[in-house]
Amino acid sequence: MIELRPENVLFVRPFLAITAGIVVLFVGKALNGRFGPLREYNVPEPVTGGLLVAITLWLVFLITGWRITFDLAARDVLLVYFFTTIGINARVSELRSGGRPLIIVLACVSLFMLLQNAVGAALAVLVGRPPELGLLVGSVSLLGGHGTAIGWAPAFVARGISGALEIGVLSATAGLVLGGVAGGPVARYLVRRYQLGAPPTDARDVGVQYGEPAPAIDYASFLLAWLAINVTCIVGILAHAWLTNLGVTLPLFVPCLVAALAISNLLPRFAPRVPWPSRTPALALIAEVSLGVFLAMSLMSMELWTLAVLAGPLLVIFAVQGALVVAFALFVIFRVLGRTYDAAVICAGFVGFGVGATPTAMANMTAVTQRHGPSHIAFLIVPLVGAFFIDVVNTFVIRGFMSLL
Repeated sequence: MIELRPENVLFVRPFLAITAGIVVLFVGKALNGRFGPLREYNVPEPVTGGLLVAITLWLVFLITGWRITFDLAARDVLLVYFFTTIGINARVSELRSGGRPLIIVLACVSLFMLLQNAVGAALAVLVGRPPELGLLVGSVSLLGGHGTAIGWAPAFVARGISGALEIGVLSATAGLVLGGVAGGPVARYLVRRYQLGAPPTDARDVGVQYGEPAPAIDYASFLLAWLAINVTCIVGILAHAWLTNLGVTLPLFVPCLVAALAISNLLPRFAPRVPWPSRTPALALIAEVSLGVFLAMSLMSMELWTLAVLAGPLLVIFAVQGALVVAFALFVIFRVLGRTYDAAVICAGFVGFGVGATPTAMANMTAVTQRHGPSHIAFLIVPLVGAFFIDVVNTFVIRGFMSLL
């Protein structure tokens, strides 16, 4: 389960890696349960545990010179599971009512991408670096994440940015930390400042609300939820293979989410007697565990010592980008969405994927809703924008800036 590799590397194989992720999630839950400020500021439990372990592994590296790395292949299955549960919970009626907010959020995030890149390029010039570096530490690695940073690295190398791959990956990694830490406090400020709250309901998208008794989950309900997820994933995997053959590249969880949404809304109409676990406690539990372990594994595996590369000019750019995403959430996203509770939850998600990734956004919103109540619209809009539409828009934005620089 552990492999010794050259250059003082301990390689942890998938079974032990996912087991470690579960332990790290337990650590995060214990810390959030013991220290009130972590709950008060809506810091996600996997972020708490994952950062603690990442810092511990950093100290181990500094003291012993040994690196501990993890095989994260099993982690991606958990992400597919989580987004499938979001699709199963989604309702077309809410999508219709959320159509206007969806368009508004998409427009706002598209505007934010332009600002993110313009600010990054300007800051790079101010600190004596080429503007392409600011673009790299902009929507390429922050809003785009690791995949976009890796995909665009050769283009930046061709433009004279040596080490573009490493800089992009490190920036995306640092963004995960910032997005996971900053999103919750933004929502906390908005909820308290405007005295917002969710309407009372027993239906949860992910987990349960703090202070509520644990819901009753029996054998049949859990097994039904598990079966529904697997059946829906099969449809999504087949759709993903079909799209790939057509030349359409999407993360696997996107067609699984869409397939789940379609089945959840067609099944009651054409087969009303078939039981379906939409918005049940069992499905919410699976969603919380899947997301929690996924994010815990993502954060615990970060090699924080490599972030020293962000010192100096890069650190300045990154700090300003963090302030920009928070300000944009507070003064643009929240206001144009009507200053509602749903808007506050969406802001937490926006900060999560604006500098991090969609799973970070979902973890932020989970932490907020577990404390203040559910927001079905937020859990529908944010994954659609953060995991699908924005990747398409970001490609055109990056190409446009590259042609101008």
